[in-house]
Amino acid sequence: MALATLPRATSTTGPEVLFYDGGCGLCHRAVRFILWADREGRAFRFAPLGGANFQAQVPASERAHLPDSMVVQTAEGVRLTRSAAMLYILRRLGGGWRVLAVLLGLVPPPLRDAAYDFVARIRLRLFARPDDACPVVPPPLRTRFLP
Repeated sequence: MALATLPRATSTTGPEVLFYDGGCGLCHRAVRFILWADREGRAFRFAPLGGANFQAQVPASERAHLPDSMVVQTAEGVRLTRSAAMLYILRRLGGGWRVLAVLLGLVPPPLRDAAYDFVARIRLRLFARPDDACPVVPPPLRTRFLP
């Protein structure tokens, strides 16, 4: 999906949902980064892949075809995966991250997705699994996580 065809990353309806693999060290770090970059919690809420929220929002027929890394569900109900999800996240964070998304969006989608798939294949070897698959979330951040 080309950057021009991505949904607008300026939703005013509130935070969107980022489903993530809780057992992946890279996904864990990505969630921590997004929490840091979106300090006010306006862009995203987080839910684990396979969690109750994921099961309720994504039909079983679609779950089988989604990657086991990160999936963004926009306020409009569009599900983004792979490099399209990463570009959307960066755009939604705004500022310099939006500029980075625009630059990465110049790369043809097949090349972006190939790079994403390569990292996804080796991520479990490169990034240590979190010691605790469900780390204790500090009280101020708990409202940003869904079951």
